[in-house]
Amino acid sequence: MATLAPVDTATQMAPGEWEARVDLAAAYRLVAHYGWDDLIFTHLSARVPGPEHHFLINPYDMMFEEITASSLVKIDVEGDPVGPSRHPVNPAGFTIHSALHMARADAAAVMHLHTPHGQAVSAMEFGLLPHTQTAMIASHDVAYHDYEGIATDLEERERLVQDIGDKHAMILRNHGTLTVGDSVASCFIRLYFLERACEAQVHMLSAGRENLTKPHQGVEEKVAHQSNPQGMGMLAQRLAWPALLRKLDRIDPSYRE
Repeated sequence: MATLAPVDTATQMAPGEWEARVDLAAAYRLVAHYGWDDLIFTHLSARVPGPEHHFLINPYDMMFEEITASSLVKIDVEGDPVGPSRHPVNPAGFTIHSALHMARADAAAVMHLHTPHGQAVSAMEFGLLPHTQTAMIASHDVAYHDYEGIATDLEERERLVQDIGDKHAMILRNHGTLTVGDSVASCFIRLYFLERACEAQVHMLSAGRENLTKPHQGVEEKVAHQSNPQGMGMLAQRLAWPALLRKLDRIDPSYRE
């Protein structure tokens, strides 16, 4: 779905890099559109196709609604820019992302947010409750990682990888939400379901946990089967992501520049 890069830009990129840039820039714009951004903080990252361990990340001096495909910064596994860049990057912010990109071949994209609803659920001892359909779609694929302070300690990467295991989403306790995917599309759709589940949970708990209706026995397992990672990835790539790109094109297509 990505547009072609300008000739002078494309000649400097590996095959597939421009498409990855357009998709990641779209994800940043969508995060801003849904009100999930946190000024210039938090990060969405994507692996650059090819044998090098290179990644794309946001310029640290830009709001999410400003980000374009060409403004994304290419970095190495340590978070340092690859080649010259007009924009600063935040190497410390890549600590979490680099751990997952390097440990899992299917982590082509990693997205991490600090939304109020995600933070609220991350602070709840019982975590994500399976009381809504959206939560049941998300919860069977969610792991948890205890808070260790602002993620600047490279030694934390090993524990992040161990905690997420083979799941595609994680609630960073007392911190926020995170998803991984084999494409920007699947990563974003998982993030959407996780964030919506957290938002619903915050609202429903206003009624008191004792007043909530829990699904009958076996329903959670049925929904988990119905929303398996393969099916979710196909749903994202073929249906939801193209529709989201059309939405962005109607609002402001400049993310493609």
